[in-house]
Amino acid sequence: MAKYGMLIDETRCTGCRGCQVACKQWNDLPGEETHNTGSYTNPPHLSAQTWNLIEYKEIDRGGQVGFFFLKRACMHCEHPACVSVCPVGALRKTPEGPVVYDDHKCIGCRYCMAACPFGIPKFDWQKGLLEGALIRKCTFCADRLSNGLIPACAKTCPSKAITFGERDQLIVEAENRIRKNPDKYVNHVYGKEEAGGTSILYLSAVPFEQLGLPKLGPAPVTTLSEQVMEYTLPFAGVWLATLAGLAAVFKFRERGAKQPEIGPAADDPHNKEASK
Repeated sequence: MAKYGMLIDETRCTGCRGCQVACKQWNDLPGEETHNTGSYTNPPHLSAQTWNLIEYKEIDRGGQVGFFFLKRACMHCEHPACVSVCPVGALRKTPEGPVVYDDHKCIGCRYCMAACPFGIPKFDWQKGLLEGALIRKCTFCADRLSNGLIPACAKTCPSKAITFGERDQLIVEAENRIRKNPDKYVNHVYGKEEAGGTSILYLSAVPFEQLGLPKLGPAPVTTLSEQVMEYTLPFAGVWLATLAGLAAVFKFRERGAKQPEIGPAADDPHNKEASK
């Protein structure tokens, strides 16, 4: 079975936000009321209503400041930390590449938000737990892939900055572009090895850290998160048992405090005579 990915060549991105609009249209995501924050990035951050975002970066290169762009969305990691920490299996990695989410299983613990090294999953604070809308993020258009279509963002990109295909072939394509244009690109394919590899790959003319991508080693982040989860559930069980025990102790003490004193009644005449 083919494992898909996307190659994002940031040197081709014009910041048109076509991918951002296409994502909202396909997923029926509402617009957000925003305010001027001093940046052209709008909305300012990914959210439960914005799963794909073009970030505008002003970067100084040799004394000349220019605009560079970063397409931000779920990286669909090969070894996703969000999947490894989810205690109920609400997140899973599919063989085709997408990391998908089942809100019927989610309990709203938000471990996935803490575990993701890219800060992608977002909690839907507008609806919260009671209305059933919990974690939201890019799905890699898994519904489109299952019907033979490519992701909406890749379909709409007018400058061909987004290339969709099999991950292994995209890595070959990215390395060919670097080899043919060594002065144009940073000599690295971001996502090939970071955090054990990601389905989303990047090429850039400036260091990836300046674009806002974290510097990560090749070890999967799941190594640490799985160790944490190994102790989380037993710890939670012990903690709940401790709380239950304390509640029983306090309840027993409260019951004892309410019981009347044992002995002769205070208004018993015989008791009064005995006290004279």
